[in-house]
Amino acid sequence: MSSVTVDTKELKKLRDQLKDAQGKAQIDTFCRKAARDLAARLLRRVVSRTPVGDYSKTYELTEEGDLVEPGGQGGELRRAWLRDNTLEVSCIGGVYRVEVKNPKEYASYVEYGHRQEPGRYVPAIAKQLKNSWVEGKFMLTKSEEEIRRTAPKFLEKELEKWLREVFQW
Repeated sequence: MSSVTVDTKELKKLRDQLKDAQGKAQIDTFCRKAARDLAARLLRRVVSRTPVGDYSKTYELTEEGDLVEPGGQGGELRRAWLRDNTLEVSCIGGVYRVEVKNPKEYASYVEYGHRQEPGRYVPAIAKQLKNSWVEGKFMLTKSEEEIRRTAPKFLEKELEKWLREVFQW
């Protein structure tokens, strides 16, 4: 008969490191940071896709009744993404969630498209409407799809980096 000697020192060390990682809530911290990082990536993409109105060819009526060309740019919709998203992470039932939203009342119309009345004159753009349907820009939808495609690779890199820190590899 032969006997085999097994050194379990390294296995015990790994077990202790795993307990330590759980005990210090490091896993929760990692998940919250990863969720916040993914939301920040989503926000960068959606902001860059959000259209900015060009009002350089519109006219305003002054108090004296004169038409003036303001030559302005829009951007309220784009700025609203940045102003109103705090990227706070909530965890319910092991699911980490970050809400990315745009509070502008017309955001959904730009995102998904909308109906309009052809022939109606709109003073804000100084034009008559021509089409009955305006296509959506899908800035959030397209950005979410991109993040869903790239998230596994991103999370794998972040997890590997975190595991190296925890286990000092």
